Amino acid sequence: MSLLSIEGLSKSFGGVHAVSNVAFSLAAGEMLAMIGPNGAGKSTCFNMINGQIQPDAGRILLDGEEIVGRPPHEIWRRGVGRTFQVAATFASMTVLENVQLASMSHAGAVRRFWRPMALYPVEQARDLLDQVGMCEQADRPCGDLAYGDVKRVELAIALANDPKLLLMDEPTAGMAPKERIAIMTLTRDLARRRGIGVLFTEHSMDAVFGFSDRLLVLARGRLIAQGTPDEVRNDPAARSAYFGSDRAFEGIRT
Repeated sequence: MSLLSIEGLSKSFGGVHAVSNVAFSLAAGEMLAMIGPNGAGKSTCFNMINGQIQPDAGRILLDGEEIVGRPPHEIWRRGVGRTFQVAATFASMTVLENVQLASMSHAGAVRRFWRPMALYPVEQARDLLDQVGMCEQADRPCGDLAYGDVKRVELAIALANDPKLLLMDEPTAGMAPKERIAIMTLTRDLARRRGIGVLFTEHSMDAVFGFSDRLLVLARGRLIAQGTPDEVRNDPAARSAYFGSDRAFEGIRT
């Protein structure tokens, strides 16, 4: 059974069909990239999967259980983590406190937030920071970090609910090439080791073709191609729709 199964997913905004009858699956430990030009429907798909938007039609099954209609906080607690194109952390809080807060939320402790943060167990937060290579900077304010390190902290936060599924929106946005490779290598290693299914959008084709097991190609809300990197690279419809040229994927490093 697939970790995530999407069946006939559709969403319209007025007369605009943002997503039309999209269907795909994702296995545990798999890196699945979703690509397409601006307006292809990628963000709408993400927002439907984590409950921010309700679909007009279709099913979203997580481990065989329907999650359509459930609010985002409940879907998060059922094991769906997410990172965003612009990293979302509390700049004035330390790295450790940011991850502690996420762990507290997963444990249902946010209602007792008036207690000093130091009274909450820190072992899980430090373990998560160790997994993303940020333990040595645990006591630094997030606002003092380089952007690549902020993205690592955001990844630790996304892992705080012990996710089965991780949605990553432009995980390498704003990063230098070496930082892009480092964060994608880290994500792939974590996915393999912990059996996390990763669905990610990305404009860097080097990251897409270098780190995905399979690709989905959206255009105008429709899924026009899917397969391995080599299959998509050689699909004329995918090449033409994504960049308007059948030479679009030439020269991409893998």
